[in-house]
Amino acid sequence: MKLTRMILGGLTAAIAISMPLASKEANAQQKLRIQSAFPQSSLIWESGKFWAERVNAMAGGRLVVEMLPPGAVVPPFEILDAVSKRVVDGGHTASAYWVGKNRTAALFSPTPGGPFGMDMMDYIGWIYEGGGQQLYQEFYQQVLKANVVPLPLTSVSQQALGWFKTPVKSWEDLKGRKCRHTGITAEVFGRAGVIPVNVPGGEIIPAGERGVIECAEFTGPADDMKIGFHTVWKNFYPTSTHEPATVLEVLINGDVWKNLKPDLQAIIQAATIEATIRSETTKNRLNVAALKEMKEKHNVTIHATPPDVLRKTLETWDQISKEEAAKNPFFNKVLTSLRDYAGGVVPARVMTSTPYDFTANYYWADQLKDFKPVKQ
Repeated sequence: MKLTRMILGGLTAAIAISMPLASKEANAQQKLRIQSAFPQSSLIWESGKFWAERVNAMAGGRLVVEMLPPGAVVPPFEILDAVSKRVVDGGHTASAYWVGKNRTAALFSPTPGGPFGMDMMDYIGWIYEGGGQQLYQEFYQQVLKANVVPLPLTSVSQQALGWFKTPVKSWEDLKGRKCRHTGITAEVFGRAGVIPVNVPGGEIIPAGERGVIECAEFTGPADDMKIGFHTVWKNFYPTSTHEPATVLEVLINGDVWKNLKPDLQAIIQAATIEATIRSETTKNRLNVAALKEMKEKHNVTIHATPPDVLRKTLETWDQISKEEAAKNPFFNKVLTSLRDYAGGVVPARVMTSTPYDFTANYYWADQLKDFKPVKQ
């Protein structure tokens, strides 16, 4: 009996000790330091902050994400390596920045033509419904040998052709211009004779002010205005086919990701979808005021992009992608997956949707009189 009481007493004491420890472990706070590649004046930065705030709110204090400004730990173009080595826990960046490591990076959203006619929602569909996420992870983890988990975060479609010192009359008229371009876009326009200059978003305006570049592209009306493009250039071309479906990314260190409990991983994934959709709707709303302001207050001329620039961009990309697919097996694998998905979804959407500009012109023809739809 005495022995029984001793055993029961010991078990009671052990349970009493372990319960607060288990409770403490369950409620332990984890912190993630995520560095952004984008200027704090941009809508992209605000989208990253929104994502962090949504994660923090849903995690209920168990996970705290801190969004660090560009350059806080490493330069923007070094974020991938920094995340892989866990210099930082994660990064809000763009796959276009890693084209120098492997050109397949161009296919994970900043792709000319969508690709194959896809818009932002089609691309997100490929990620989540068409096997894109698996290829995304395979690319980073097996091809680039980076210890990261990639997730799409923040829409920056439809990207503008850009801002120019003097008007653009044709594809041939681009020859000799020094423009800020990144990723595969630099090569596409390079074949038109553009002299591409690759600088991060936060360095575009200083480069323009110093005359290092005479034209640049970043995202679109509202974001470009927030950064100050209108203070340097007065000719704006809002339509383009060079990056019509771009969604940026958040990279999280692989070991950090594995150490997160499944519900926290799910919270991060859910917040990326919400933040991406919200970034699109926020941008659409803010573009209204931005287009009005740039014309009425800053004497910016808004031009319709020459049709041959739209078409030549696609033709040039098709040539580049064909060349790359012939020598890069993983590029070809991803490109084929994108083509197969787009080949079903894009024609189906066209067949089941009234053209956007049909109803738009019915109601708003007076506002669109200077922007006639491009005919094939």
